[in-house]
Amino acid sequence: MKNKYLNFITDEHLLTCIGNLHNAYLKAKNNITKKNFYSNKVDTIKLTFDAKFNDIDEEKLIQSEILRQIDKSINNSIGTFHEQILGGIKGYEAGNLSGYDIKATDDSLFAIFGSEDVTQNIADAVFEKLANTARIFLKAKLFYVLLDDYSDTNEKWIIGHEEYSVSQKRVFKISIKQFYAEVTKDEKAYECLCETIPMAIEDCLTNQQPS
Repeated sequence: MKNKYLNFITDEHLLTCIGNLHNAYLKAKNNITKKNFYSNKVDTIKLTFDAKFNDIDEEKLIQSEILRQIDKSINNSIGTFHEQILGGIKGYEAGNLSGYDIKATDDSLFAIFGSEDVTQNIADAVFEKLANTARIFLKAKLFYVLLDDYSDTNEKWIIGHEEYSVSQKRVFKISIKQFYAEVTKDEKAYECLCETIPMAIEDCLTNQQPS
């Protein structure tokens, strides 16, 4: 039977991934409430100044700060969501204990998720891990996937600067959009995911409601 949502994962898998992310949102909201807000290393003096000097209602400012903290705590869950989605594609799996976020079951692809704004030390360590794996799996492609990049980035990853730089011919830096294209062999895979998510969320929430 034809899938309702996407052609690269089952409907059941998509709804499960959305349900897991919904639970992560609920947990984050329960962990950061107004009751424990002030015990979470919040600068209450600055909060008061912000409210008075910017002429903002302090209650609205607190709610805005709570949402900011929830958003900060949920970022890792978004990465997990992509791991779960991509791990449901035939021939791929979430890295689990392999040290990779996504890998091909035949060891032809390895990927680590991250962002463009990581420190140089972290970037160097990730590059070295990918390059070392490339020396072991001689036909594999290896990717540093930028979860905060929605452009068409897909390029050989070069570490360093003009005077001294290091690269490996099978280690790439790639946007999340282009990584979906790489794994699914469909240039519009990420776009299709974005388009179908609202409908899938509605279905997921409806299914979760008690009958």
